Amino acid sequence: MITPFSDRTERCLGAIERGNRSLNALITVTPDQARATAAALDAQVAAGDRLGAAAGLVISIKDNIDTAGLRTTSGSAFFADRVPDEDAEVVRRVAQAGTVLIGKANLHEFAFGGTSQNPHHGPCRNPWDAEAIPGGSSGGSAASVAAGMCEASLGTDTGGSVRIPAALNGVVGLRPTVGRIPNRGSTPVSPRFDTIGPLGRTVAEVAAIYEAIAGYDPLDETSVDTPVESWTTLTRGLGGFRIGLPTSFFFDGLHAEVDQLVRAAARTLEGLGAKIIPVHTQEAAETHARMISVVLSDVAAFHRERLETRPETFGADVHERMMLGFRTSGMDYAQGMRQQERWGRQVRRIFEEVDMVLTPTVGFPAPKAVETKEMIATTRELTRLTFVWSYAELPALSVPCGFTRAGLPVGMQLVGRKWSEARLLAIGAAYQQVTDYHHRRPPGVDRR
Repeated sequence: MITPFSDRTERCLGAIERGNRSLNALITVTPDQARATAAALDAQVAAGDRLGAAAGLVISIKDNIDTAGLRTTSGSAFFADRVPDEDAEVVRRVAQAGTVLIGKANLHEFAFGGTSQNPHHGPCRNPWDAEAIPGGSSGGSAASVAAGMCEASLGTDTGGSVRIPAALNGVVGLRPTVGRIPNRGSTPVSPRFDTIGPLGRTVAEVAAIYEAIAGYDPLDETSVDTPVESWTTLTRGLGGFRIGLPTSFFFDGLHAEVDQLVRAAARTLEGLGAKIIPVHTQEAAETHARMISVVLSDVAAFHRERLETRPETFGADVHERMMLGFRTSGMDYAQGMRQQERWGRQVRRIFEEVDMVLTPTVGFPAPKAVETKEMIATTRELTRLTFVWSYAELPALSVPCGFTRAGLPVGMQLVGRKWSEARLLAIGAAYQQVTDYHHRRPPGVDRR
């Protein structure tokens, strides 16, 4: 039986009523708008209209993505009362696809951190353990999906901000190739690495949102006019498919259970017909060390006036990290760019040997909330395995691959060549056909 859209919407609103006060996943909730959209969709179905794959999906949208007539704060005190006049291009596209917007998701301030402990709107918490962080910066997006407050969400990812919270909350998150999805109407961190990306309970839901928002936007200077392949046109068999497993860096110093679960996922993919091939990633460590100077410079340049005139309005950890951008020298920046070239060359060689690379998304389960002075170090550790792929300008998909003995979710990261999002989604879907991790829910969350 297909559940009417209004029933699905009411179920999500009920989850918000029960859980948002404690989890603080959503900054703004839009019950009237959601009910009206769902009722209109039910009427379309009753009239015999055929709807697309994304129609009826109840979604949240990260609060650094503009929504016309609806407060959009970027998680900042600077924009506490900002109400945009126009939708971001992706918001226009998901509305056109028939999604049901239920609210705006909490985030790390200005999407510049990995904990989502927001000093202005309050910390977002992890549905699997309310004392743990949800990751970030799209923490509210992932937490709202995991807690059943919505079925999918739009987040943003510079160095891992979709993939990290997806892993720590047991949901799916896609970072597309930069230029695949329009960024117009979102607050930037580092435009050369920023991209909007979808999160959902399953690969199929993420794919539906992705295909609704992907495509060229002539008004977006980062957008690239290249064909968007549908994941449904690809075979989901893995016979002969080559998956690279790094021999260093990505499996160094992992939490033991994360290591075990990701290697078990590799064996599952091998059982589906894939060939697992060791790959060498010697440049990854130096890339992780050098490239942050580029991002720090970009974000400091964007926020320069605010940093100079109203520094006290920033949260302490975000202000400290942004100020590092002013202390980045031209030599640091140049070394970062040269390291990106070296890493890019190594990555191109890797993808001559394999079709995809498999790593953990995060090297440890969701940690407990940290003090302000520890947030910078925590963010650096959280982004260690994701940021380097952003620097290579590649798409990546985080998929749940198990749970620790303490009941916390673990995610694996699939990384592909540029523009290979459809292939990533097809492989992720094949994995979910033979596993059930995506069906599990946090305590007290409706399993339907």
